Amino acid sequence: MQIVNKRYELSNGVDPLALCEKYGTPLYVYDAHIIERQFNRLQNAFDVPHLSLNFACKALTNVSVIKFLKQLGAGLDCVSVQEIKIGLAAGYQPEEILYTPSGVSIAEIEEAMEIGVHLNADNIPLLEQLGAMGVKNPLCIRINPDVMAGAYEKISVGHLASKFGIAYSQIGQVKEVVRKGRLHIEALHIHIGSGIYDIQAFIDGAEVLMKLAMDFPDLNYLNFGGGFKVAYKAGDKQTDIETFGKVMSEKFNQFCKKYGREISLHFEPGKFFVSEAGYLLVPVNVVKESPTQVFLGVNSGQNHLIRPMFYEAYHRIENISNPLGDRVKYNVVGYICETDDLGKNRMISQAKTGDVLAIYNAGAYCYSMSNNYNSRFRPAEVMVYNGQDYLVRKRETMEDLMRTQTMVEVK
Repeated sequence: MQIVNKRYELSNGVDPLALCEKYGTPLYVYDAHIIERQFNRLQNAFDVPHLSLNFACKALTNVSVIKFLKQLGAGLDCVSVQEIKIGLAAGYQPEEILYTPSGVSIAEIEEAMEIGVHLNADNIPLLEQLGAMGVKNPLCIRINPDVMAGAYEKISVGHLASKFGIAYSQIGQVKEVVRKGRLHIEALHIHIGSGIYDIQAFIDGAEVLMKLAMDFPDLNYLNFGGGFKVAYKAGDKQTDIETFGKVMSEKFNQFCKKYGREISLHFEPGKFFVSEAGYLLVPVNVVKESPTQVFLGVNSGQNHLIRPMFYEAYHRIENISNPLGDRVKYNVVGYICETDDLGKNRMISQAKTGDVLAIYNAGAYCYSMSNNYNSRFRPAEVMVYNGQDYLVRKRETMEDLMRTQTMVEVK
C-alpha cells in the first residue's frame, strides 16, 4: 500500500478507505497483484526441468484466494480433510492436492484417500497401518532432517524435538515397513519451519532429503516445503529467493543426474505467496492517554489477528486516514478482555477517533487463525485485482454465532 497524492492506494488506484465505506470495518483486504507477483517471482527463480509450486492453504483458506492461485498454476497443500474439500470447491482435482496431516485419526486418512488426494505420511505407525490395510495408493513420506530454523520456536518444525515428520535416522526402519507393507513411495518431503531467511538452512535440509532419496528408486518428486521469510518492516531480513533458486537448481539438477532420471522439484509456500498481499483495516475507537502511554484502542483485537500475542510477531501499522500527519508514539490495542497489544511503541501519524489504521502483512495466518472470543464477529474479506474489488467472505452475523448452538432447559 503506497501513499499517492496524500492518500493511501492499493494497486491500480484502489482506495482502501473507499473499501471501508463500502464493506464496513474491520476489513481484511487482499491485493491479488501481490499474490501474482510473488508466485511469478518464485517460479522464475528456478531453472529445473520440472517444477511445482503448491500453496500451503493453511495460511489463508479463503476459497476465492485458493482459486486465484490455481489460475496462476499453483498446486495445493492441505493439512486437513476440510482444507481438501475447500480446495475441491475451488476447482482443484484430487490428484493436484497433497495432504500432509499430523497425528489425525485413521478415519480422516481413509476419507482423504477415498477422495483420491496424495497422502504425505509423517509417522511410522501410520505407514504400518497403511501396509496392514493393503493400501496401494502412491505415498509421500515426511522426513524430519534435524535442522533448526525458523523465526520463532513455535514455527521451527524440522528439529528432532518437533512432533513433525520421521527422523532421518529412522530411515532403516521406514524402509523395512515399506518393504513389508509393499507400499508405493512416490515422494519424500521436508518442511523445516517458517520465516527463514538463511538459505543455508534450506540447503542443509535439502541435502539430507536428496541423500535419503537414493534409497528410494521410484520417486516422482522431492518436496522441500516452504518457510521463506518476507519483510514485515523496512530493512527487514528476507529470503533471497533468486540466490536460493540458483543454488537449489544447480544442486537438484546434479541430484537428478546422480539419481539416473529427471524428477520434479516441489515447494509449498504459504506466507510467501499471501502475507504481503493482506491488510487488516481497523477503525480507532478511542485515543486514551495514561501517565506513561497513549493507547489507540481499535475495533478489533486478537480475535482477528492473534499473531502478535501468539508469536510476538511484528506487523507494521499506519494511519491511512492521516498519512502525512505528525508522528506520535502509540500502543495499538484491541477491544478484547485480555491484553491484546497489536503494536507497542509505534510511531504512527497522529490519530483521532474514527481514523482507519492499516495493519500490514495480514495475508498469512491472520484470518485463518481468527476466532470468536468474546462472541465477536469475524470480519469480511475483500480481494482486489485490476482495479476491481470483490467480496470473498461476508462479515459474520449473530445468526452465524448461534447457528450451531441448541437451546435446552436443564431440569
